[in-house]
Amino acid sequence: MSNRPLNYRALAESDHAAEAAPFVTFMLQALLTAMREAARTDQVSDQVRRLLSAFQGSEMLNAAELMRRLDLQHRPTFRKNYLQPALAEGLIEMTAPDTPQSPAQKYRLTGKGKRITKALSLRG
Repeated sequence: MSNRPLNYRALAESDHAAEAAPFVTFMLQALLTAMREAARTDQVSDQVRRLLSAFQGSEMLNAAELMRRLDLQHRPTFRKNYLQPALAEGLIEMTAPDTPQSPAQKYRLTGKGKRITKALSLRG
């Protein structure tokens, strides 16, 4: 999510008040938010990081395709170590949450998952 409109509003408030305090306050809050998000990426397990990296953009993938991309064979291990933790953290979501066992079930990154994926990719 872009902070551009908030950034412009903070600049306008600073300009109107003829002081930098509103803009500085906004920037410090934005930095704190970014630092907290970066700290959360450190708490993502290696398995969940691998799962997130299997997604390309906004695509929706079923479990079999995710397992194929991760080169995994054992479905129970995939569910326990990859899928369930990512769902619990809100990093991925089901496309049909009302029917979790549906053969047509697919998964996609959430906004949070996309932010974490981006932060992880920036780290190299």
